[in-house]
Amino acid sequence: MDKKELLARVKADGVRFISYQFTDVTGAVKSVDAPINQLEAALDNGVWFDGSSVEGFARIQESDMHLKLDADTYCILPWSPVEMRRARIICDIYTPDDTPFGGDPRGALKRYLEKLAKKGWVFNVGPEPEFFLFKKNGVENVHPVPHDVGGYFDFSPNDDAVRVRTELMAALEMMGLEVEVGHHEVALGQHEIDFRFADALRTADNVLTLKSAVKAIAAQNGLIASFMPKPIFGINGSGMHVHQSISDKAGDNLFFDRNDEFKLSQMAYSFIAGQLKHARGFAAVVAPTVNSYKRLVPGYEAPVYIGWAQTNRSALIRIPRYTPGMEKATRAELRCPDPSSNPYLTFLVMLAAGMDGMESNPSLPRPLNNVNVYHLSYDERKALGIRELPGSLKEAMDELAQDEVIKNALGDEIYTAFRRAKTEEWETYRMNVMDWEVSRYLEVA
Repeated sequence: MDKKELLARVKADGVRFISYQFTDVTGAVKSVDAPINQLEAALDNGVWFDGSSVEGFARIQESDMHLKLDADTYCILPWSPVEMRRARIICDIYTPDDTPFGGDPRGALKRYLEKLAKKGWVFNVGPEPEFFLFKKNGVENVHPVPHDVGGYFDFSPNDDAVRVRTELMAALEMMGLEVEVGHHEVALGQHEIDFRFADALRTADNVLTLKSAVKAIAAQNGLIASFMPKPIFGINGSGMHVHQSISDKAGDNLFFDRNDEFKLSQMAYSFIAGQLKHARGFAAVVAPTVNSYKRLVPGYEAPVYIGWAQTNRSALIRIPRYTPGMEKATRAELRCPDPSSNPYLTFLVMLAAGMDGMESNPSLPRPLNNVNVYHLSYDERKALGIRELPGSLKEAMDELAQDEVIKNALGDEIYTAFRRAKTEEWETYRMNVMDWEVSRYLEVA
């Protein structure tokens, strides 16, 4: 969409204010808001802002930052009042000398995708972000109280959850997402809304759109929407499984081979091998919080052990069964990411790991079909060469520090900022005293 088209569309939509959005390294959405009469100047000259207090831009020499608008990301925010209609445009971040800022997660993904484009390839991803809807429990404090009592794919015509989820899907359609399905997930109050796959950059934008819309519309219904990976002890957490494939510019799926047992090409096998090789290294990026590692434990369908399979959903990478005539749907599903992650960085490290596999061609272990890995002993897993994902954010950060492929993909600015933010998070967690500790030790210690 060019400048003239955008200005005409904004006028027709009755927009009064524009939010110029970007993310920090942790995935938090930041916004610079302005009245609509400033849009034309912003399209011509960008928008200046002070980045000195934004995570990833915190050094004093990074105080002046320049936003350049991506007009194709324009959409109305449906929850804004008609008389104060707001829209958003996602931006790329530049330095004062008009060079892309190395600490911009969206810019880092764009630059890596440009390398892929030179080969004539497109990285397609289809994420499945899960979330909880909670009721407020008190005026000031929010405690996890599930919004409904439904279970996996449950339906009730009078279910409040169905009404809210339908409202969410309608809003997402208005914002340009092609919603495919929404349904109740396994846990009480847990939901999933899936939208059509697209290239990695557009899909990362769509994940941010979905999270913003879910939170805003939940709030309008008096609810709290949470993408926290494990908000309640003892029940399933929320993941963001990511389906992935590479196509050529004509749209042909390069992961597909009709003559293979699993309908996978050699490119796909090498890509999978690369992700298995770097799974411990990129874990901190795709599962980036202390809480992420309370989801990645045995017994709740989240993957813990590093392997691949077609029939085994406990595997880190699953190959969905091939349906005749659906060649474009041949893909590999990575199951360890969670929705607290920054989608730009998640897709970036997933691609970097897969590309390294295609270049270095590491050996691919046998598939874990018909094997319940959770029932194997440590010695049996070791004999099969099955490694585990990190068990904590600290362990994951240590693994990331040793993985040069993933660090190089992130770049110095992002890696340094990410390490700084996550070290602080771990130290804060380590020093905090939890209710569990008080309950367990107060009287017996």
